[in-house]
Amino acid sequence: MNIGAHVRGGGKLIPSLDAGVEIGATSIQIFTQSPRMWKPSQYAPEVLAAYREAQASHPSITHTFCHATYLINLASAELELYEKSVECLTHNLSVARGMAASGLVLHVGSHKGAGFDDVVRQIADALEQALEGADSAPDGVNDCPILIENAAGTGGTVGRSLEEIEFLIDACNGDDRLGLCIDTQHLWASGFDFSSVASTERLIKEIDKTVGMQRLRCFHLNDSKIELGGNRDRHANIGEGTIGAKGLAPLVGHPKIRDLPLLLEVPGSGEGPRAEDVIAARKVVSAGIKLYDDVAHKAAATKITTNRVPARKITAKKAPAKKLTKKKAPVKKAPSKKAPAKKAAKKATKR
Repeated sequence: MNIGAHVRGGGKLIPSLDAGVEIGATSIQIFTQSPRMWKPSQYAPEVLAAYREAQASHPSITHTFCHATYLINLASAELELYEKSVECLTHNLSVARGMAASGLVLHVGSHKGAGFDDVVRQIADALEQALEGADSAPDGVNDCPILIENAAGTGGTVGRSLEEIEFLIDACNGDDRLGLCIDTQHLWASGFDFSSVASTERLIKEIDKTVGMQRLRCFHLNDSKIELGGNRDRHANIGEGTIGAKGLAPLVGHPKIRDLPLLLEVPGSGEGPRAEDVIAARKVVSAGIKLYDDVAHKAAATKITTNRVPARKITAKKAPAKKLTKKKAPVKKAPSKKAPAKKAAKKATKR
């Protein structure tokens, strides 16, 4: 498993790796500039190079993700805001590439009621401008993708369904530099229940059918203060929200998800993820893995029972029945008829 966390960045960037180590995280996510200001942070080439080297050789932190500025709105009808958003996204991506980040997570923005269909083309144009306009990745470094994050569904936010994200990627001709980040709280708030093995399997099929599992690079692992389908973005600590540890376990324990970077964006005690939050997340993933192991064992046992050849019954050979011979009744001897006594000779004639 790979439990990460959003941590504070900083001018020299490398301290963010130390912040991850302090809480036991194995991946980190940072903002490359203030999330609520347009002014970009400038990093000297040597600072970016030092971070790349530190990350590549780090004994425990395996991935770094960057999060784009919250102010970006690629769906805005206001030209000034749209142009600022494209410029800011381009700069964020340049820094992420320079850091050799594994992805730049992006909230696309809101169409403010104009309708998704009316803004698809302008969002695609903005994504393409950023992908082409950002500084190239250094030699030998993999290109950093823009990871579109699913939205909770508030107002006219874009990305409230996997289908919307699929349409955006298709509008960019399926560019390989576009990927997906799924936020568990946003998914829950948008009405997708993943709290059972069956519903998680349904989610996996939905991802594969729309965006494609190969584009899924990471998760934001959060519980929710909002009920299922509540359409608001409100994160809770693991096990303290409406999803709960049991509801998260089937998702994060799934064989196709458990080894992805699972990045905590929980409030902690007010300052973000803590060591105890990382521990809680590990327990949930372990419980999820056990859940699938139990299902597999049960299925295997059922298969063995079903395929077992019934033992043949051995029947004892019956001894041949003895033939009953009828006893012959003794032949009764017919009594011999006595010869009638000869009549006495006639009396002598009278004299």
